[in-house]
Amino acid sequence: MADLTMWLEATGALAGAGGLGYAKVRAPRVYWSLVGMPVTWGRFVLSYRSTMDVCGLTVHPSGLRAFMTRNVARREVQPVPPKIRRIRGTSTGLRVTLRLPAGLEPADVMASSERLRHAWGVHSVSVVETKPGFVELRMTGYDVLRRVRMPRKARPHDMAVPVAVREDGTAFERDYRKAPMALTLGANHSGKSMYQRNLIKGLAQLPVALVGVDCKRGVEQSAFAPRLSALVTTPDDAASLLGALVAEMEERFDLLSRHGVSDLWELPEEVRPVPVVVLVDEVAELFLISSRKDEERRERIVTALIRLAQMARAIGIYLEICGQRFGSDLGKGATMLRAQLTGRVVHRVNDKQTAEMGLADVAPDAVPAASLIQMNRPGTAVAADASGGWSKIRTPNTSREEVVAVCREFAHLVPALPFLDPFRPHVPALAPAAGPSLVKHRPVTE
Repeated sequence: MADLTMWLEATGALAGAGGLGYAKVRAPRVYWSLVGMPVTWGRFVLSYRSTMDVCGLTVHPSGLRAFMTRNVARREVQPVPPKIRRIRGTSTGLRVTLRLPAGLEPADVMASSERLRHAWGVHSVSVVETKPGFVELRMTGYDVLRRVRMPRKARPHDMAVPVAVREDGTAFERDYRKAPMALTLGANHSGKSMYQRNLIKGLAQLPVALVGVDCKRGVEQSAFAPRLSALVTTPDDAASLLGALVAEMEERFDLLSRHGVSDLWELPEEVRPVPVVVLVDEVAELFLISSRKDEERRERIVTALIRLAQMARAIGIYLEICGQRFGSDLGKGATMLRAQLTGRVVHRVNDKQTAEMGLADVAPDAVPAASLIQMNRPGTAVAADASGGWSKIRTPNTSREEVVAVCREFAHLVPALPFLDPFRPHVPALAPAAGPSLVKHRPVTE
């Protein structure tokens, strides 16, 4: 009987250990909640003061505090670390709010994030300033970007679309109110198309007009035609479309002037024009020319893009430009246009110079991170903006069919914009659920 009991106990222990090992690999959220978080929480609490001290994140106490400690408490005066205000566990890590003492700034804590990561045995530590004098340590217990899962609460709202997950487990949002113009770079099979699919999937659910510019004969964007207000597939048509957008921009500025406001969102809702998002799939196709007769068309395209990038934010026209490279080698106007694109997302690139094209002027520290993205991690990118901050993100794997289904579901949100009618895409026929015949559907006109 004793042998049987010992055998059962040993078998249960091995099964438990095997289950935890399986969960660590296949269900990291479960493993973190059961094992990782309690262990990390305890390690953090027990070693906090000594870790801050060796990382140089302590300061000498004020004169009054030192006097009270030495003469009243009769204790040795020790350096003061940031005060812990709150510790909160999440499904991916820990969030710790710290009150910085006089003499420390958020940059000091950011510079020590790598040392803090190793000291507490977590996958990553990022530092976010929440308000003056306070920072939040966002510790991630495991590699969140290995198997991407969007947070449940991530939903499109206003003009913000969650398109990826940050390294700290939070959702990365493409917010057109904060970064109205953006540039996305990356080599072939780096995840640019996946990023654009997630972007279109989110934008399709918002009351906006989507304009597609896909000069690869529409192979990327034509499937999303039910939700597009306009789609052009050749440089000649793109020149005409961009000219129409510039004319619309001037009319909207007249509308702002008549109402005495300087921004689209200050207009009364009943007269406010619908926002327009222009999705350029491969910007190099608009810049490159094959003969001298194409120079005039290129000049019109570049001039229109630069004017839209410089001024269209105020009237609700936003540019989303994608490409493999985007520098002075594209010709006149490329550098000037790039300078107006405040949001930057750089996927895996083939050379360091391409990463510098996208990041060096807004977040120089992010260039090495973009240059080291692995080929077996498609969808991984570095996102930055003009503020200088950056983060590593990864886009969830979204199938083309899923995005097409969303575009058809929200086709009724396509707004009536007469200036885009000449560029309205043909909506392909839908196949019935059963049977070989095809059912024709009318193009959406609302």
